[in-house]
Amino acid sequence: MRVLLTGSSGWLGRFLAPALRAAGHTVTGLDAAPGPETHVVGTIASRAVVDRAMGLGIDAVVHAAALHKPDIARYPAQTFIDVNVTGTLNLLEAAKAAGHDRFVMTSTTSLMISEAIRRENAPEAVWLDEQTGPLAPRNIYGVTKLAAEGLCRLYAAEHGLACVVLRTSRFFPEDDDTHKRPSGENLKAIELLHRRLTVEDAAAAHVRALEKAPELGFGLYLVSAPTPFVREDAAALKADAAAIIRERFPHADALFAARGWEMPRSLGRVYDPALAERELGWRAQTDFAAVLEALRTGASLPFAHDPAYTSPLVQGR
Repeated sequence: MRVLLTGSSGWLGRFLAPALRAAGHTVTGLDAAPGPETHVVGTIASRAVVDRAMGLGIDAVVHAAALHKPDIARYPAQTFIDVNVTGTLNLLEAAKAAGHDRFVMTSTTSLMISEAIRRENAPEAVWLDEQTGPLAPRNIYGVTKLAAEGLCRLYAAEHGLACVVLRTSRFFPEDDDTHKRPSGENLKAIELLHRRLTVEDAAAAHVRALEKAPELGFGLYLVSAPTPFVREDAAALKADAAAIIRERFPHADALFAARGWEMPRSLGRVYDPALAERELGWRAQTDFAAVLEALRTGASLPFAHDPAYTSPLVQGR
């Protein structure tokens, strides 16, 4: 298929474009910032830009473009609405007009995190999956991504445009802007237990969603690395996460210590990607066990970490 990939200059886009080509698709990149995978430079908030890209001959859309949480400090709320909501509507309208039979959108687990969940004051870890709700996003990023999900659901129901929405957990390479300890690679390794996946696995989920969309009609999936925990672990994870990690991974303590890393004292939430595995036939290839194996053998860590990473959109401001 000839695929229009929005957000082609972003972190996900630079991995998703080659993954789509490897699956046999031709990729046309659209992004507000130039990049090696971008053929049309412009904002999806402009219907004229979207139509120009569609005019290049497109069979399906993979919509990964968005303003994200770090952009809250750089852009007003209206710009989030323009890009994340109006931009999604522009793409859906153009896909419907072109007679497409599938549409894939990147969403975020962030919109599932209310202020109460973020504070992690509950007596046990919160188990998050596609049934979690009611949703109360805590910022304009989450609010607009939830609205974009609603548009996809609406176009599937009213116009027969098969849409798959992927709520991706964390895969950004830079440091977390809120956690000071643990940080860096240590934090990312821990997050693969409960709230992270690699960018390569995120790209693979999109490719699979593109293949499966017509038979699904509408699908919404949380995509994250498989967790070694179950719901019954929730209280223990909040009270003493390190103890239950040692139980599941007896060598983790020594491997972490040899690297100068620390184990988490408490985990306040767990993302469950089981539905994506059952219905999409997708499962992340990199998990916490892969991190431990890399530590044991001295191999490179199986996830990207780049504290200096800056998005092309920010670089071009």
